Amino acid sequence: MPQQVKAVIARAKGAPVEVTTIVVPDPGPGEAVVRIQACGVCHTDLHYREGGINDEFPFLLGHEAAGIVESVGEGVTEVEPGDFVVLNWRAVCGQCRACKRGRPQYCFNTHNAKQKMTLLDGTELSPALGIGAFAEKTLVAAGQCTKVDPAAEPAVAGLLGCGVMAGLGAAINTGNVGRGDSVAVIGCGGVGGAAVMGSRLAGAAKIIAVDIDDRKLETARKLGATHTVNSRTTDPVEAIRELTGGNGADVVVEAVGRPETYKQAFYARDLAGTVVLVGVPTPEMTLELPLLDVFGRGGALKSSWYGDCLPSRDFPMLIDLYLQGRLDLGAFVTETIELDKVEQAFDRMHQGDVLRSVVVL
Repeated sequence: MPQQVKAVIARAKGAPVEVTTIVVPDPGPGEAVVRIQACGVCHTDLHYREGGINDEFPFLLGHEAAGIVESVGEGVTEVEPGDFVVLNWRAVCGQCRACKRGRPQYCFNTHNAKQKMTLLDGTELSPALGIGAFAEKTLVAAGQCTKVDPAAEPAVAGLLGCGVMAGLGAAINTGNVGRGDSVAVIGCGGVGGAAVMGSRLAGAAKIIAVDIDDRKLETARKLGATHTVNSRTTDPVEAIRELTGGNGADVVVEAVGRPETYKQAFYARDLAGTVVLVGVPTPEMTLELPLLDVFGRGGALKSSWYGDCLPSRDFPMLIDLYLQGRLDLGAFVTETIELDKVEQAFDRMHQGDVLRSVVVL
């Protein structure tokens, strides 16, 4: 029987979000209903509210979540009721050309639940990233549920669902940071901070955090940065070169998503070094670089989508490291809030006061 639950929606572009009652249908074939325990407030949710993703209002916000599988539909074998799961927005299909070539992390046909959750009047909701987890319960494709160790705190585990995984993966998976490497991370919010932590986990010898906010730089030090650069007062390219013997960093992670900071990343890398773009640009942004510089410096220019992660591989491994005390995922949880405090969390995000606000249900 369909269930009525409380959830946070965005009705119109720029309008404050609101808590309302939605209808969650019973899971159909290949689907699961998950009782949400915690969901991080990610900048992507704010993008949805501002119309920066598309205009398919009303949106059911929230996607960085963990919870308990309540029920599953026909044919579901990945999970069963009672499983503790982290939700992901890369439910691989297993059939596309990337999957068949053994590269499921690049799946071209990731899938979501086929049924729609609705308002009480029947208006269909667009769930953020196919998840919609600022809700007491949500309907997802079963492949979006990644089973992890239930000993993990939900408020921490859920962060792997988006921002923390994006940053960790940008360093480890996309950037291939290795032992002894020098790394620079430009932009030290939640994603950039995770890239710092991932670089430390991978054994980087020098990790240079770059931001315009001294508070974020101090946090980056706690997450593993060996050096910090305030780019409001210091040329970051020159500073990074100076800190790397005049050469530039082996890997530079750009976690802002702006042409200006991308150029800084490009020129701050060593010859044959790697630039990883994990910051999300807006549609109107363009980039201009001398083609001779692109050719002459060699190396690699990469984009990192979801940290090039494979949830079934990466989520359980990272949760295990967290439980062993080797990965301080809890450092990203600045505050826990109730469902009706999401709008205030967006304000705090604008002010740069938090790495993550986490809704706990």
